[in-house]
Amino acid sequence: MLKITTKGNKAWVTFSIIPESNERIFLSGEWNDWKEEEMKPKKNGELYLRKVLKCGNEYQFGYKTDDSLWLCDSDTKTINSPFGTKNSVLKI
Repeated sequence: MLKITTKGNKAWVTFSIIPESNERIFLSGEWNDWKEEEMKPKKNGELYLRKVLKCGNEYQFGYKTDDSLWLCDSDTKTINSPFGTKNSVLKI
């Protein structure tokens, strides 16, 4: 799930996902050369991470679980990746 707030040429994007178990989930995307960033828990069990991104761009991203399962965001379109999986695509 995504929540996007824009102001000027910047967008505050909150990425969130509900894990199936007590696993850790990491967010990776083009904005930081696919560096894995661990998502933070909310009291309701949802995990989230907020990023400030430049508007007018398109970013590929995905979620990676503890057991290396690659997940896409249900709120975005997807595109094939060079690794035989799909990436989520965020256009701001």
